[in-house]
Amino acid sequence: MRDTIVVRQGEELPLDNLKNYIRRSMTDVPDGDLVVSQFPSGHSNLTYLLTIGNWEAVLRRPPLGPVAARAHDMERESTIMASLHESYSLVPKTYIFCSDESIIGSPFFLMERKKGIVLDTEFPPTLNSTAEIGRIISEQMVDHLVELHQIDYKKTDLVHLSKPDGFLERQVRGWIGRYERSKTSEHEGLADLTSWLTDHLPSSQSATVIHYDYKLNNAMFSKDGKRMIGLFDWEMTTVGDPLADVGVALSYWIEEDDPIELVRGFGKPPVTVLPGFYTRRDWAERYARKSGRDVSDLHYYVTFGYFKLAVIAQQIYYRFYKGQTTDPRFSQLDQTVAALIKHGRQTATTKLS
Repeated sequence: MRDTIVVRQGEELPLDNLKNYIRRSMTDVPDGDLVVSQFPSGHSNLTYLLTIGNWEAVLRRPPLGPVAARAHDMERESTIMASLHESYSLVPKTYIFCSDESIIGSPFFLMERKKGIVLDTEFPPTLNSTAEIGRIISEQMVDHLVELHQIDYKKTDLVHLSKPDGFLERQVRGWIGRYERSKTSEHEGLADLTSWLTDHLPSSQSATVIHYDYKLNNAMFSKDGKRMIGLFDWEMTTVGDPLADVGVALSYWIEEDDPIELVRGFGKPPVTVLPGFYTRRDWAERYARKSGRDVSDLHYYVTFGYFKLAVIAQQIYYRFYKGQTTDPRFSQLDQTVAALIKHGRQTATTKLS
């Protein structure tokens, strides 16, 4: 099963410009034609596989159309990845950042290609879904987040790119603002949810590096599923309350008995509904045990995670609504937004510890 597809119509790259730039900027590239395919997952930034002979790299660029101020910052993301690569081996090595928009029409960066399996809605034919594999993958996800949260951010470039003081309050206020700027219709319960988030801010824990988009299909595993070997999409990475990272991770982590609107909100059900995969409570308990952190307020962070995910879906739907993208995957995302708001209101009163 291939992990790339033919480049989607309208998302092609200018091959001659790009090839000439690569040949000028890098010394280890052989002669030959540039072949480009596309990684199909993801609803925001666009990611491509570049091949020239036996040379490979991954190109990452912002989405097409207007981009919100400070969003999809390729230079920031590549800087973060370069800074964390030595201390956290799951981060792909970055090769080069290009700010010259005349090359492909936007800034972009190139990074190494890691090879393994990425799990989303199904297992590859080479790996059977078993309860044991589900448990191992779940444990790996928890343990590598704990590992990330142990990095001393003051020894990385994130110390210059982040403002940990007042992080959570600023995040809640900021994501409410993002929603308002991308609103296309009224959703029942939104005002109640945003008021609850504003009125129930917990005391933040000591700041750490946080990935802030930590989910199963952003991770890569060895072909036997027993080792996590890569972690992608570092765009939202910053320094802040580590439980905000856990909350986001758990908002993505779907269980079999979740509402159908969530189970199928982004298409087919994710593999986490299969036997052996952790529940969110299992996840929280292992994180607490491995990290030593108090997770008694984790339900707040999970609720905020659902709201944050609703805003991301709304921003993507807004682009579709305004005709800035015609990707049919985005046409029903307003229904996903409604489901996430509804579920967030329910989790506001549900303790995970």
